[in-house]
Amino acid sequence: MSRLGQASRRLIAHRLRDRFGDLKGATVLGLGFAAPYLESPADGAERSLVFMMAQRGVMHWPEGQPNAAALVEECELPLLESTVDFALVIHGLELTDQPSEMLRELWRVMSPQGRLVMVVPNRRGLWARSDVTPFGYGQPYSRSQLQQILKETKFSPVGWSQALFMPPSERSLMLKSAAAWERFGLRTSPAFSGVIIVEAVKQVYAVSARKRSRRMLPRLRPALAPSAAKLKRTEP
Repeated sequence: MSRLGQASRRLIAHRLRDRFGDLKGATVLGLGFAAPYLESPADGAERSLVFMMAQRGVMHWPEGQPNAAALVEECELPLLESTVDFALVIHGLELTDQPSEMLRELWRVMSPQGRLVMVVPNRRGLWARSDVTPFGYGQPYSRSQLQQILKETKFSPVGWSQALFMPPSERSLMLKSAAAWERFGLRTSPAFSGVIIVEAVKQVYAVSARKRSRRMLPRLRPALAPSAAKLKRTEP
């Protein structure tokens, strides 16, 4: 990994720290290139899986342990419904040809109130305009575009943050001052970060018992046919 890649990984990992929370006993899924960010935070998880997309290939993960990584179609994940408690997507949404379908598939495999965290290149940032970084490939997004696509796929955003304010440069001076760039950018121009980090929760709408019972009641009360005795009494 290049020095720029190492620096960007450190900065993103620092901003993700607050998004992981307690993963003890959880089923954790990383999609895209999430493996480098899951090794320590997922230590308490019951199980951790890493799915990599065809655009980037697959590698063994975790290192020195039985492989838990696989190459998948991002719109056809090999998981049962409601099995994932926490999903981290990095280098995923911007690289897929079917972003809405990918998010709907994530919604399918996530448990009720499951948490989704995505790191997405910012349309306004410098990193989306540079091909010296992986964030310069694919489709960048603005915050409003992310809000819209999450709403359409039944996710509710619950938190936002930003990372990568330094210019995407390999110069030693720039790399050494990366932390200072980060602090300055967060204070003065958060809208122009290199990436947007969004945390969202799976929406599950319950049908109320009252509505359900109303649908089960017939709209019209059936009329009973008159008995033979009654017909006989009414004959002239």
